[in-house]
Amino acid sequence: MKKITRVLVWPRIFGALAVTLLGWATVVAPARAADLKMLVEPFYTPERAAEVYAPLISYLGTATGHRIELVTPRNYHFFWRDVRQNAAVDLMLAEPPITDYRVQRFGAEPLVRTAEPTSYTLLAGDTLENPTLESLYGRNIVTMPSPSLGFALLLEFFPNPVSQPNILSSASSWRDGVEIVFAGEADATIVPTWLQAQYPNLIPLRTSREFPGIALSASSGLDPQIKADIKTALLKLHEDPSVYEVLNELGITRFEEASAAEYRGAEQMLREFYGYQ
Repeated sequence: MKKITRVLVWPRIFGALAVTLLGWATVVAPARAADLKMLVEPFYTPERAAEVYAPLISYLGTATGHRIELVTPRNYHFFWRDVRQNAAVDLMLAEPPITDYRVQRFGAEPLVRTAEPTSYTLLAGDTLENPTLESLYGRNIVTMPSPSLGFALLLEFFPNPVSQPNILSSASSWRDGVEIVFAGEADATIVPTWLQAQYPNLIPLRTSREFPGIALSASSGLDPQIKADIKTALLKLHEDPSVYEVLNELGITRFEEASAAEYRGAEQMLREFYGYQ
């Protein structure tokens, strides 16, 4: 009599299917979502910053799957303190001097920058009879507080310690500086050059040299894959018309790839400010 051997087929089928599905899931499943903090240079009040950057935060969350918390410092004093102390944030959006400072001191990595270069223009009100740099000696120029790039450039515009304007660091935003001039509380203000065209009744006296665009940098300890996720999402942002609001709120056309070499040396502009070392 032949011995009959029963072969259990179904367990083998289910086992093979499970292995196949597991392999497929490994390929298509997104990376584990991370909780990130993004600190922004205080170009705006915290309330206005929350509005300006909300579309960007929303887009990055959708495009990368990571949860990003926007950190809006109260003013430049608190921002500069956080920068110098290497506050526990994963991302920072800042102008060239601060970006380079973080690169040189803490090994931060610039991921992307705005396509538009950065420059500043000194604008005078129409009350000056002879609108020149010399005509501002002893007069009030309003700017955002140190260590803003606008403040640092004013120090370059007026290097003679004997012939100086009275620099008022009381503006809460660059537009606020313009309003202070309109109110007659200052004779001039310095603003990002892209803003100049919106105020044709103010007189441009001098425009600074150009710097690379505002950069988004990542902390040195951030996971390389998360850096790649953020970078890829921002580099292709301009290709999607449905998220045009993101670029519109930021006042830019697109993000481009950034490198530390582009910003090297910019941190030297911070030397005159308290706490620099």
